[in-house]
Amino acid sequence: MVELSLHDRPAIVTGASRGIGRAIAAKFAAAGGDVVVCSRSYDRIAPVAEELSAEYEGRVVPVVCDVTDSAAVRELVDTAVETFGAVRVLVNNAGGGDESAPLLHRCDEATFERMVELNLKSQFLVSREVLAAMIAAGGGSMVHIGSVNGLFGIGLAGYSEAKSGLLALSRNIATHYGQYGIRSNVLSAGTIRTEQRREEMETTEQRTETGVQQRWLDQYPLNRFGTPEDVADTTLFLASERAGFITGENIRLDGGLTSGLPTSFVNEVYQADERPKRDPQSEE
Repeated sequence: MVELSLHDRPAIVTGASRGIGRAIAAKFAAAGGDVVVCSRSYDRIAPVAEELSAEYEGRVVPVVCDVTDSAAVRELVDTAVETFGAVRVLVNNAGGGDESAPLLHRCDEATFERMVELNLKSQFLVSREVLAAMIAAGGGSMVHIGSVNGLFGIGLAGYSEAKSGLLALSRNIATHYGQYGIRSNVLSAGTIRTEQRREEMETTEQRTETGVQQRWLDQYPLNRFGTPEDVADTTLFLASERAGFITGENIRLDGGLTSGLPTSFVNEVYQADERPKRDPQSEE
């Protein structure tokens, strides 16, 4: 099997100090890619770059950047071009929700605006700034880390609306800049068990009745939550030349969450938990 490679495809990964972003940066560096990783905190991003550079083939350079600040974003892209000579891959990973405002009537205007700024405006700013660099490099791939919250009504006001808008942003990039060799796709993730997410789930368990995590898991036909490595593997594929004819797409990385009904309901109604038996006569 041919390994995916990011040789000669310098990348920017936003929100890379932990969790999904860190896993993506590690996967890129392991694939031979040079990566600029960014975070709002130097103390958090510098150790990540140092560790990944020491462990993997690719060079990893830390940059402090608030991706909601257009001037800071410009400096981020300039640093990547000056350091590696080009930008061929962008992963718009920075973002985050606000568990304190799950429903619209509990979401104040400031929270809504903050969620849109962090989960949509920032992706717009980074994508816009990277376009010229990618065109100069002869093309590239943008991967925007979205969420199943942008696909159907789960909750998290502001966050969900922003993630839905990200789909339109990506499609417009794919449509208007494909002629320059630029691809753009969204990866809509389900529940990914990062350290932060694990803590949030445990807090939810504590403030609600026992068993909420199991009912949460019941929504996933594969009977598990995703891992940062699951996201990193798919992102590496979309960033590589192996995905060279994929653009304008939304890839659902959700363990089957959006494919149908909860597993327990399906088993109860359709007896889907009865395992199929092989008929020896059918093989004769």
